[in-house]
Amino acid sequence: MSKDTTNQTAEALFEKALSIAEKHLDEAIKEGGPLGPYIAVAMIEAAVNAAVDETSHEDVIDMLRDLAAQIEADADEADED
Repeated sequence: MSKDTTNQTAEALFEKALSIAEKHLDEAIKEGGPLGPYIAVAMIEAAVNAAVDETSHEDVIDMLRDLAAQIEADADEADED
């Protein structure tokens, strides 16, 4: 299997996982009503803790750095509009 195919497979799996996570997050926010924003942040913490248990601290830190860079890039794009 080529590196490109492996990357495409990993991206497809991640997109599926993200879809499932977003569905459950939406339901949790609806259930929480006014606690919705807190639930969203609590879900991040719970997800990070679970990810560390499944992988490693280093892997999670790298993923969070990537996510932070994406958030900053999106914010910069929004500021330019």
